[in-house]
Amino acid sequence: MSEPRVLIIGAGLAGLCCALRLQERGISFRILEAADAPGGRVRTDRVEGFLLDRGFQVLLTAYPEAKRVLDYEALKLRSFHSGARVMAEGELQEVGDPLRHPASALPSAFANVGSLADKLRVLSLRRMTSRGSLPQLLTQPEVTALERLQETGFSEKMIQRFFRPFFSGIFLEPDLATSSRKFDFVFRMFSEGTAALPEFGMQAIPEQLAARLPHGSIRFGTLVTSVKNGQVLTARGEVFEAEQVVIAVEQPEAIRMTGRGGTPAKRKPAAACLYFDAPYSPIDGPWLVLNGDGDGPVNNVCVPSEVQPAYAPAGRSLISLSVVGNPPESDELLRRLALSQMERWFGGTERWRHLRTYRIPFAVPAQPPGTLLPVAKPVRAGEKLLLCGDHMDIASINGAMLSGFRAAEAV
Repeated sequence: MSEPRVLIIGAGLAGLCCALRLQERGISFRILEAADAPGGRVRTDRVEGFLLDRGFQVLLTAYPEAKRVLDYEALKLRSFHSGARVMAEGELQEVGDPLRHPASALPSAFANVGSLADKLRVLSLRRMTSRGSLPQLLTQPEVTALERLQETGFSEKMIQRFFRPFFSGIFLEPDLATSSRKFDFVFRMFSEGTAALPEFGMQAIPEQLAARLPHGSIRFGTLVTSVKNGQVLTARGEVFEAEQVVIAVEQPEAIRMTGRGGTPAKRKPAAACLYFDAPYSPIDGPWLVLNGDGDGPVNNVCVPSEVQPAYAPAGRSLISLSVVGNPPESDELLRRLALSQMERWFGGTERWRHLRTYRIPFAVPAQPPGTLLPVAKPVRAGEKLLLCGDHMDIASINGAMLSGFRAAEAV
């Protein structure tokens, strides 16, 4: 392969989308990727016939860039129920979307999660975040997500039992200190689409993108240690040169390589995810179950095989337990604490078999108020240097893809 005009560091969603746009424009490129497969943080492992996403992840089908770029039919997406079930005071309470599932209207109205007025305010919030264009929505004055909920009039009970566990599982911080701009965007995406899983795991998304690139255009197992003036140095001592270099890695790595890419928050959003094999599902249907009482380490529970049967072998169920933050306990103690919590919730955990625990020390960039001014960060970082990744936009699959396209356009 002749020397490319552009080197892209990282084969995550941002780097892959940058490459796709360069390919459309007829500009030569090569991607250098440290791992053995594309995806970055969007990866799936196959373990004993189970599909284990590296941390609980979903695709919001309303993401504008995902809708435009991905072949949803080929991914064979299947969705969670809209809304959630909430474990509160020892009982599962259903908070569904009555506009999509009229049968959920009655149980949702009487759920011991918030008042009837709270449930009606959800519809008001939905109307507010769906009004106008996305650019218009993202110019609204910034407050925290918690302040957005409070100013909308939600009761403390509704916030603590539903919104805090639901959005903590997305923002990966328990205080809802994330920018209201990200909150408004995410709420709009849930209102306009569903949370879905591809048939063969979340890694099917980057694999679909990578399959559209020329054979050999991604070089795996290549760890980049530094970038300067169009020169790229690898851990093996190799030196690559290009007219332009695009850094498409997660924020801490971008800062390490270049000294640019923003200032990450002192508190890095982290997560842990524990997977178990069970003979049957403790949850009837494709529901997300939230911890409404705040008792125990597990913030939310789901059974991915209830959404996508391919996630587990026939006759088995895959259970996913998500923990917000990086718990100080050892993996073994965390497993025991999580199982104890699940025994209180569902019982029968003596038949659950632990498959794997993932700890993701940097799962998403922290985006408190002020970090989304502007929402889309300038991608040009030097005469020969560009940046892309979810930290350059609203941190999400959509933001990563969009920033990759913007970096390619800047080239």
